[in-house]
Amino acid sequence: MQFNLIGVPLQDGAAQPGCEMGPSALRTAGIIPALERLGHEVRDRGNVTPRPAQVVDHPNAALRALPQVIGWTEALAEVAYRESGTGVPIFMGGDHALSAGTVSGVARRAAEEGQPLFVLWLDAHTDFHDPASTESGNLHGTPVAYFAGRPGFECFPPLPHPVPEERICMMGIRSVDPAERRALSGSTVQIHDMREIDETGVAPLLRAFLARVAQAGGRLHVSLDVDFLEPAIAPAVGTTVPGGASFREAHLIMEMLHDSGLVTSLDLVELNPFLDERGRTAHLLVDLTASLMGERIMDRRTRSFA
Repeated sequence: MQFNLIGVPLQDGAAQPGCEMGPSALRTAGIIPALERLGHEVRDRGNVTPRPAQVVDHPNAALRALPQVIGWTEALAEVAYRESGTGVPIFMGGDHALSAGTVSGVARRAAEEGQPLFVLWLDAHTDFHDPASTESGNLHGTPVAYFAGRPGFECFPPLPHPVPEERICMMGIRSVDPAERRALSGSTVQIHDMREIDETGVAPLLRAFLARVAQAGGRLHVSLDVDFLEPAIAPAVGTTVPGGASFREAHLIMEMLHDSGLVTSLDLVELNPFLDERGRTAHLLVDLTASLMGERIMDRRTRSFA
């Protein structure tokens, strides 16, 4: 397969600085050789530059960096559309605000090729705020509501191909704000929180979703947030929530996604190297990406951080 690596040094959507270093950390952790060892062709497209920020007014005075995030969304939508036409794009973030652009871009590609786009959202948070409902003002909490075509995003770029809510599956959820809970109560987004994963196991939940994607002849975008993982194994994130996915649960998800053959694009987001321990979170994201792209359990290498 051909993979197009796209660096997204975006940190305007989050309160904690440091995510802009995420693409460099993933490159340093060896994401290119990890994929090449599996026989894939890898092209590093460099880092995206946002469109110039324009003056934007919004009644929510808490919003942070709204013009900058809009500029990133516009640029990423074009890059995602272009790069999804020549291979499998891997967007190396950067905070989760980037998904407003990446998903809208790959949705446009899917629509032109006559395939429905599905989204697997691996995250501790639902990111289902709109610009008016967010109290923190951090726009990394809004991308799902945007690319699902929810109201309230008139200041953002027009969205010609929203992802229907019933094609969005969230796993690992364990932190939902009251405004998001109200919005989701009338939504068809499929949500599997950590309690359900504890009770049922991750495999049957994911298997059922993948069967829906396959039956529809769909394409699958995977968006992996570091805070999906248990903070003890992935400390490099500014939004830690205890009780995340374990090492084996995360690898099982990636291995099942590989077996499905459905994944056509990937986000790796919220990696903050400033908060990492000897690069362990960056290395884990690289290992998970390798599992998604075909590395088997018996291929695992021993790594020492001593």
